[in-house]
Amino acid sequence: MSGIVSVRNPWWLRLIVVTFIAAAVSVIWYTNSFLTDRFTETTRNRAEVRLALYTGHILSELQRTSVVPLLLARDPALISSLNSGDFSTTSQRLISAQDEIGAASIVLLDATGRAVAATDRTQIGSNHSTAAHFVNAQRSKDTVFTLAGTSSGGYEFSYSRAVLSENHLVGVIVVGAELQKFERVWSGISEAVAVVDSENRVILTTEPRWRGQTLGEALAGRPAPSALERAFQATADWANDPPDAYVRGEAVMRNDARIPFRGWRFISFTTYDSIRERVNSVLALEIMGFAVLLALIFYVLSRRARSQSAVFRRESAELRQLNARLQREIAEREKVQKDLAVAEQTLAQSSKLAALGEMSAAVSHELNQPLAAMKTYLAGARLLLQRRRPEEALSSFQRIDDLIERMGAITRQLKSYARKGGEAFEAVDVRASVSSALSMMEPTLRTRSIKITRMMPRAPVMVLADKVRLEQVIINLLRNALDATKTVTDPQVEILLTAGETATLAVRDNGHGIDDLDNLFEPFYTTKKPGEGVGLGLAISSGIVKDLGGRLTARNAPGGGAVFEVQLPILTEKTQAAE
Repeated sequence: MSGIVSVRNPWWLRLIVVTFIAAAVSVIWYTNSFLTDRFTETTRNRAEVRLALYTGHILSELQRTSVVPLLLARDPALISSLNSGDFSTTSQRLISAQDEIGAASIVLLDATGRAVAATDRTQIGSNHSTAAHFVNAQRSKDTVFTLAGTSSGGYEFSYSRAVLSENHLVGVIVVGAELQKFERVWSGISEAVAVVDSENRVILTTEPRWRGQTLGEALAGRPAPSALERAFQATADWANDPPDAYVRGEAVMRNDARIPFRGWRFISFTTYDSIRERVNSVLALEIMGFAVLLALIFYVLSRRARSQSAVFRRESAELRQLNARLQREIAEREKVQKDLAVAEQTLAQSSKLAALGEMSAAVSHELNQPLAAMKTYLAGARLLLQRRRPEEALSSFQRIDDLIERMGAITRQLKSYARKGGEAFEAVDVRASVSSALSMMEPTLRTRSIKITRMMPRAPVMVLADKVRLEQVIINLLRNALDATKTVTDPQVEILLTAGETATLAVRDNGHGIDDLDNLFEPFYTTKKPGEGVGLGLAISSGIVKDLGGRLTARNAPGGGAVFEVQLPILTEKTQAAE
């Protein structure tokens, strides 16, 4: 058919088609270039207007804050408190001043640099004798600006001024400028913003990873794009001029503005997304128009009406066959759905039976150890009574009473496996739970020659948990460690407790290690012989730790053996107050 078309179509018609396509490509290319330049200039002008507005905000905040130390340094009440040493109402006075002026913080230092009053009462008593804002304020009679880095990677902006009484230095007032609030405002826009000092170091930005770096280092520190990302980037920027920079892998234009304060500069990076969308909308209309015209030309040149009719007839017959096949598939799907509903009912019944079996196995597993300990204590008490040592026998009976209480707590916990919720949590010292668990394991440990190593911090490690359930987890981990070291010549178990962002309790043994880490926490998975365990200890322990807001992990130690780690959220003063 293509041969027939080539014979019937004269050469000048083909020339018209080629000329039309070339003209369409030229028009689209020129339109893209013209509109890109025009919209880029408009976007750049808008960015410069925003820069001027943001620069004014920063200057206004700095100027407003710079006046505050001068006023507070002349406050008779602050001077009187520094002379008399009575600061009972000074902090409240500074808090009132902070509410009126909107400063980030206000701190009053005495002549030695000790904070005697502050809007943040946790700073009272801190030593600022070597801080730049204190040293510079002593050397100058005017208000001094200080830019200092913080431990979190940000910066503090403060004004300080010496407080004089009869021309003698009695203290220093330090007022922090609230410039970080502008970062939160700038982060609501679609562009990246940065403020750099005279050393080209980023001090304010909407990109947290830029802080403290020079602007060149910040822009250079981007991940290398993959081949697919480079292809998309080349497609997106095919008609743009080379971008000023890249932010998060996107091409951006850069605009700078000078802040008339200590050589600071304000820099914004605006993406080309809005420009590209506006240009593409116009190009889409042009391409659509040319496509319609080109389709009309091809329609005039086409001579395949009869062959197309035959194709349509064949397609109609295929569609009828497809429709019949789809009807048969629909009937089969309906039958499968009915069978699936029956299977779901059967699966639900099987799940109920499995849950009943797991509950009965859990009772046997959790009550086995207290019963064994009670048997040991009863034997010890009988021996003590025979030796006429009743006082020591009473202590054994007290331990038996504690075990009975624990068994009652375990049975109450087993009820909670069938429903959400449970006992009210309380502040628990993990060190005390470890000691209690070791005391619980004492009868078992006496029958073994094993080295137990404990490494605990001196300070309490507090978590929010159910004490009995936490001890239950620790006991299960210790039992697994003891079982893993039965065949070892020199058995050792290490218990390491650390406190950082989380409370981490690690139990390590020098046994044979773990063969299957993937199924370790699955119910009824066990490597023990029949009668020695049902495979629920780690599954139950993992569920308890998840209920406490933490996680239980396991790994093989490099030198041999296994390591189990329990990570729980640390209970800080703020968290305890919230609870």
